[in-house]
Amino acid sequence: MKPGTLLRLALAGSRTDGVRVALTGFSALLATLAILSALTVIAIPELGAYEHNQRYRNALLDEPGLRAGTVFTLLLLTVPILALAGQCARLGAPARDRRLAALRLAGATPGQATLVAVAETGVAAVLGVAAGLGVFFAARPLLDRPGPDGLRALPTDVLPEPWQIAVTAVALPLVAALAAALLLRRVVIGPLGVVRRVRRQRAPLPWPGVLIVLGLVSFGSIAPVLEWFFERGRSAPNWLITTLGAGGTLAATLGVILGTGWISYAAGRLLHRFARWPSALLAARRLTSDPWHGARTFAALLACVFVGAGAAEMRSYFRIMRGLELASARDGNYGVGPGDGFYLDTMNLVDLAIVVAVVIAAAGLVVAVGEGIVARRQAYAAVVASGVPRSVLARSILWHSLVPIVPSVLLALVVGTSLIAPVTGSEVSNYGGSAPFVHAYDTLAAYGLLAVGAVVVTVGIGLLFLRSSTAVEELRTG
Repeated sequence: MKPGTLLRLALAGSRTDGVRVALTGFSALLATLAILSALTVIAIPELGAYEHNQRYRNALLDEPGLRAGTVFTLLLLTVPILALAGQCARLGAPARDRRLAALRLAGATPGQATLVAVAETGVAAVLGVAAGLGVFFAARPLLDRPGPDGLRALPTDVLPEPWQIAVTAVALPLVAALAAALLLRRVVIGPLGVVRRVRRQRAPLPWPGVLIVLGLVSFGSIAPVLEWFFERGRSAPNWLITTLGAGGTLAATLGVILGTGWISYAAGRLLHRFARWPSALLAARRLTSDPWHGARTFAALLACVFVGAGAAEMRSYFRIMRGLELASARDGNYGVGPGDGFYLDTMNLVDLAIVVAVVIAAAGLVVAVGEGIVARRQAYAAVVASGVPRSVLARSILWHSLVPIVPSVLLALVVGTSLIAPVTGSEVSNYGGSAPFVHAYDTLAAYGLLAVGAVVVTVGIGLLFLRSSTAVEELRTG
């Protein structure tokens, strides 16, 4: 297949296909901006271990020791962005499947039909990355406004290395195309339709709990390991601390996300056993038949809640250290840290980043809920035609979303808090903190309510597609 023919086939289709390409490209644009922003912060020159650049107003950019956290926060934003891209790639999938089947009927091989689907995602990502590069370089001179003191608000005076920009421009479309190919690995595109090879579904097991315990133990062992090396007059290897911290965080995050499958199945069985409402019974049957739906749909949102819980625990730590610092100052003693109010102000920026990430994840939920309703329009239309009111169907969709997300959010909050608590608690006791460690319950509650509220709002928006998708005419849709 010639490249020009492949490109035309990849971008052909209806208005829905155009929306899918546009949303996938927009997700790539956001990911490009986030990664280039992180690389720009990395490009700020280092003057010394404790020497400030005195070039930027924000200490998060000016102080070398704080830039790593800034880079991590910017990279964290790419998680819900990539999840949004994955949800957008599924938009209008039934119509795309019929178009790919038509290609097979016209003589295309299975590999060529799959290549068309992969090329669509890759081309959309290329367009998004190109637009992101354009926005990044166009915004630099507009935002480069030094104040009267000569300080800048943003690092618009530095640029990432050219090879880093080139790797970003190539890697993002490549990753998007590989992800599309991975999703199609169980798909057989035939001339009469698209068939998905699915293994025999078994009830999920609570094995993600092992990942959660492993993550908590790994991260919680950082303080004892540091103390063990300190008692022997040695410094702990950086690779060991990084492995314990990053590995523990990754294991706990995966455990929370994958645990949603078991939670959905268990909640569905309980709902089926004790519920007496038609809407709850419909939702219970869907939860038990496809328990991994929640893990796929709510992955980015749960990751944001997990990180938010850890940030809330750090806020508690900074509050206590600030109180200890003020108490020591009143007694004429100094040296307690980090209790400077700057750190609490920094947490406000972290909270803002998490809220932005939740909003992006909610946008992905809107696409997922709307696409799910449209994809099941024949089944929903049959249920309505048999006499089930649309209001009952709408409530079942709400049950299907809320039943797994509420316990999953609580699990993410508990695990995120428990991950950080041993480290921060030991630091407080090392500095003489005798008061009990008080968790930031107000912040934790705010994150939990924000996540559940985002699900309720997105389901409400998705239900706007319900009336058109349950028309009697949908029974004849191929």
